[in-house]
Amino acid sequence: MNIFEFAMKMELDGKAYYEKLASESEVTALKTIFSNLAADEEKHFETFKALKTGLTANFTESRDLDLHKDLFEKLIANRHKGEFLFHSSDGYRLGMEIEAEMEKFYTEEAQKENNPGNAKLLLRIAEEERDHHKILENLYQFALAPQYFLAWGEFSNLKEL
Repeated sequence: MNIFEFAMKMELDGKAYYEKLASESEVTALKTIFSNLAADEEKHFETFKALKTGLTANFTESRDLDLHKDLFEKLIANRHKGEFLFHSSDGYRLGMEIEAEMEKFYTEEAQKENNPGNAKLLLRIAEEERDHHKILENLYQFALAPQYFLAWGEFSNLKEL
C-alpha cells in the first residue's frame, strides 16, 4: 500500500468517526463541528485520490476556524441548559490521538516526498490535522469541566485555534 492509499483509508475512517460523533450528539453546535470535521476528512480523501491517479489535486483550505470559535461560544452560552457534549470524553481523546498521529505521519511523509508540490500539499494537510486536534482538545477540556471552562477569563482562554 502506498502513501496515498494509506492516507485515503485513514481519511475515510476519520470521516466515518466524525459522522458517528455527529449523529450521537444532541447539541446542534457540536453536530456542526463534527460534521465540518467529517467534511474536511472527505476533502483530504479526494485530494489523495487525485494524487494517487496522477491528477493535480485541487486543494482548498479547511472551513474557517472562526466558525468553530463561534460554535464554541454557543456551547459556552448554553452550558447551563443541561445539554451534554458527549456521553464520555473518550471520543474526544481518541480523536485527538488520531489527529496527532496523522499530523506527524503527513509531516514525515512530506520530508520524504521528492515532488515539491506533493510535499507542500502534505504539509498543508498536516496543518489541518493539527487544527482538528486543537478543536478536539478544546471540546475535551470543555466537556471535562464546563462550569470551570471560562472561570479564569473570557473566551480567549481557549487554546489557539
